[in-house]
Amino acid sequence: MIRQIEFKKIGSGKPTLCLTFLLLLLSSGISYASDPGKGGRLYAMQCASCHGASGTSVMPGAPSFSRGERMMQPDAILLSSIQTGKNAMPAYRGILSDQDILDVIAYLRTLH
Repeated sequence: MIRQIEFKKIGSGKPTLCLTFLLLLLSSGISYASDPGKGGRLYAMQCASCHGASGTSVMPGAPSFSRGERMMQPDAILLSSIQTGKNAMPAYRGILSDQDILDVIAYLRTLH
């Protein structure tokens, strides 16, 4: 049995705002195209002194990305971690844009 979905109009007769809201909600995840080349340059300038040029940690306590440590997490979690910082790592919110951080994450994903 096939069910038909009826879309109701809200007050003004325009297509339903609910459908528009639903589409925006479904597409609101991080879906920016990332540039690993730019991310590699940013990584070399901002991250390599602690996390190593090839992603192998040179500072005690810093994650080693070459082994895939932490890289199993989604981009949104990594973005938040980089924005807020932790322990010796500074917060990069306001230093790097979200897109810059996503570019760095895309570069990190190429290391293993």
